Amino acid sequence: MNKLGIIGGSGLYSMEIENPNWLSMDTNWGQPSDQILKGTLSGVEIYFLPRHGRGHIYSPTTVPYKANIAALKKCGVDSIISFSACGSLNPEMKPGDFVIVDQYVDRTSLRDKTFFGTGCVAHVSLADPTCIDQNSLIADASVDTNLKVFASGTYLAMEGPQFSTRAESLLYKEQWGCDVIGMTNVPEMNLAREAQVCYSSVAMVTDFDCWHEGHDAVTVSDIIKVMQQNVENSQSLLRAVIKKMMLGEQTCNSGCASSLKTALITSEGRENSILEGLGIELQ
Repeated sequence: MNKLGIIGGSGLYSMEIENPNWLSMDTNWGQPSDQILKGTLSGVEIYFLPRHGRGHIYSPTTVPYKANIAALKKCGVDSIISFSACGSLNPEMKPGDFVIVDQYVDRTSLRDKTFFGTGCVAHVSLADPTCIDQNSLIADASVDTNLKVFASGTYLAMEGPQFSTRAESLLYKEQWGCDVIGMTNVPEMNLAREAQVCYSSVAMVTDFDCWHEGHDAVTVSDIIKVMQQNVENSQSLLRAVIKKMMLGEQTCNSGCASSLKTALITSEGRENSILEGLGIELQ
C-alpha cells in the first residue's frame, strides 16, 4: 500500500490516527510548516502536515510550500490529498459542500512556484493539474458518505490574505466561470507535480465569498463556524477514501510519477541538487 500524505488547511491542524508520532523534518528548502504527524488509518501509513502550522502561524503567502512538499516526498509518500477551506463562486456549491478541484486559475503574484531555476530548468505540464485517477477514487469513495461532494471544479487561487472585493468576486464568477476561491492550492499543486507525486485537492466550502446578495460579506467568525463541521466531515471522507484504497491496488495512469521525464530541458550530466533533494532518480 502506498504511503499517503495529507495536508490540512485552515482549521485542520491534527488528525485522529493510530500510533501517532510527530516527526521533525528538514529539507534542502528549509523546514516545513510544522512537524509531520506519522501514523496509520485502517492499515494505511499516513503522513499529516498542517499547512499553516499548529496555531495557524503562516499566512497563505508565507507558507513554506517547497519545504512542505519536499518533506512529504522525503517521507516516501506517493500521493497527497490536500484539504483547504474555500469560498464558493458557484450557487450550487454551498457552505458545507466539498469540491474535488481539477482546474486552476492562478492570480497569485508573490510566490516561488517551482523547484527549478538557474542551473536546472524544467517545464512540467499542468494541463490537468491534479491527479485524474486519484480524483476519481475520491469521488467514488464519497458516495459511501453523507457528504455532498462535487467531482470537479475550477479553483481561483488569489494571493490574500485579504478577501476579494465584490468587483473581483463577480469577475471570477460571472466572466471567468470559476467555482471556488482560495489562497493556498498554488503553488502546492505546481510543486507536487514537479516532485512527481499524485496530488488531489478537496476544497471545503465555508462561505459564498462576497458576490452573493443574500449573504453578508465574508467574515472570519462565519468561516470558523462552518470550518468546524468541515473538519469532522473531512475525517469521514478520508476514512471512506482509505476504505476504497484498501479494496484494490491504487494505480495512477495520469503520468504523475513520471512528470519530469520529458520536462527537463537542461543538458544531461550537469550537477543537480534539486533532484537529489527530492530523492528523484530519472530512468
